[in-house]
Amino acid sequence: MQTTLAPEFKGTRDGEAAEAILRKCVHCGFCTATCPTYQLLGDELDSPRGRIYLIKQVLEGKPVTRSTQQHLDRCLTCRNCESTCPSGVQYGHLVEIGRKVVEERVERPAGERAVRWLLKEGLPSPLFGPAMKLGQLVRPLLPASLQNKVPARAPANAHRWPTREHGRKVLMLMGCVQPAMMPNINSATARVLDAAGIQTLVADGAGCCGAIRTHLNDSEGGLADMRRNIDAWWPLVSAGKVEAIVMNASGCGAQVKDYAHALAHDPAYAERATRIVELTKDLSELLPELVPTLKTRLRAKGARKLAYHPPCTLQHGQQLRGGVETQLAALGFDIRVAGSESHLCCGSAGTYSVLQPELAYQLRDRKLGHLAPLQAEVIVSANIGCIQHLATGTSTPVRHWVEVLDDALG
Repeated sequence: MQTTLAPEFKGTRDGEAAEAILRKCVHCGFCTATCPTYQLLGDELDSPRGRIYLIKQVLEGKPVTRSTQQHLDRCLTCRNCESTCPSGVQYGHLVEIGRKVVEERVERPAGERAVRWLLKEGLPSPLFGPAMKLGQLVRPLLPASLQNKVPARAPANAHRWPTREHGRKVLMLMGCVQPAMMPNINSATARVLDAAGIQTLVADGAGCCGAIRTHLNDSEGGLADMRRNIDAWWPLVSAGKVEAIVMNASGCGAQVKDYAHALAHDPAYAERATRIVELTKDLSELLPELVPTLKTRLRAKGARKLAYHPPCTLQHGQQLRGGVETQLAALGFDIRVAGSESHLCCGSAGTYSVLQPELAYQLRDRKLGHLAPLQAEVIVSANIGCIQHLATGTSTPVRHWVEVLDDALG
């Protein structure tokens, strides 16, 4: 797509990056077939191709309107279009640039600004944990819209962390909301790795991966989160004491694997960011090596008939497909994906379900409708956002796959 940058964008890092991405787009429209918002709304401007046109117009100096902002807001950043695109258009990076430019030129209504500020400052805050505990105490009194965002309190064994020492060690990112909302995911990860002879370490200084602030157009705040995590991990990484940095939330994994791109312009962090990316693994990437050991340790029958929802951040963001299903099947689980639209987003998409609830719940119900024929005992996924979002629309338990594996290990 030929682009003529406005003078204010020529020679700038964002302008040059956007132009390079735009020039790869050949207008084919394959992306419209796999875009969730286009499937729901049928509006070209709510498809990747339409949003690319809008961003192109902005960078060429055309007027920026509130309508432009809303069309970009409605994008889930699921990156399904990247998996579909035959030209390799890096839409995810382009839409972040476009949103950043539009945000600087279009003032949001006060209510929107307040909600977005609360999300980007509140979710990664140390105060989120106490606030979640309070919400759980009064959960029955909350309106349904808030109950959906407050899961029930975790059982006591959710905090049972293995204490054995192992020669093999990995770092794990605990995440910002996961320890408060679903702590058993982290401890179950540590127990499963312990059963395979791997010790899980946690760097106390690490926090939010940076995705929340980045996707809410606070690019500097997102970069600060990334630098803080690198600083927290670096002593163990530089000393060669860990063989991997494990992510059990695929949204965090997709973000951390993008650190080298995000910090490429920072001479103090570029090289270290590249090393962090090299070490970062989604938990499912460890499974092929672990399955033989874990198979000998399976004790409890547990739930065996599973419906699996692959998160967009895993199958499109990290381009990891089939690993969870293949390895859990090798461990004896009957695990299946939906016969239709398993590639489409469930509507969670980080803070999207808060900011765009109408579309988010339509996508949730559509996803659950495709999972229902599997008649599974448990729905499993690989990202806390998907798990929490899907759980609000079904009576079938929704869990992280590592929790089900942990149960089976007894």
